[in-house]
Amino acid sequence: MSEYAKVVVMGSPITKSNFKMHNKNGRAILPDNSGTYHDRYALYEENIAACARAQNPGVTFEESLIAVLRVYYKSEKRHPDTNNITKSIFDGVEKSGLIVNDAQVRRLIIEEYYDKVEPRFELELFAESVFRMSYEIRRHDQSEEPILYQPASNKKLNGLLPARGYTERDLANIQALLEQKQRQNPAQAKPIPSPKVVPTHEALLCSLCRKPVAEGNYMKADGGKTIICKRCFKKLY
Repeated sequence: MSEYAKVVVMGSPITKSNFKMHNKNGRAILPDNSGTYHDRYALYEENIAACARAQNPGVTFEESLIAVLRVYYKSEKRHPDTNNITKSIFDGVEKSGLIVNDAQVRRLIIEEYYDKVEPRFELELFAESVFRMSYEIRRHDQSEEPILYQPASNKKLNGLLPARGYTERDLANIQALLEQKQRQNPAQAKPIPSPKVVPTHEALLCSLCRKPVAEGNYMKADGGKTIICKRCFKKLY
């Protein structure tokens, strides 16, 4: 019976919770050969599965496990939420056959680090019948510089941060672009909508181009957590 295994996967860790596609029935799907940006999530899981199997040939855990996950991001400022990264990783490990079900992981420690040269994650699995986990939290001997965080820019900020809403100039530019598009494609001409001015404190930002979006001019994904303007959404296909 296996007691211990380690999986190391090079490359910047990603999480599929950032964006999900849905079929016409509303069921979440994870494509791997659509030729679009979304393929990266399924391909990342396949890469994890291949690495896990190659690094631990013939090993399969059937009992409950203790897991220690160390994630090394390339950037301290731009990276996925570490608490969301586990789903992609354990789904990939499950696909490898190293574990039977990710529900086997009953105790989990996640640590976040940074490595600009070799971003990666390192996962250690311990059989719970052989190992036990203990931990302690202690005060520093000397206080360290705090790492500060801000609310996500694609959510309603309620005035906590300076978010730029649509100005009259923004609306004029949008109107001009719509009119230009109509002139270029008169056969597909549609009535030009009137964008609604969004108050600054309620402005939503596109998760891709980081520009404010008007009401009715964006798509929602990941349960409403991800906002994508229609222009960026079209570029994905």
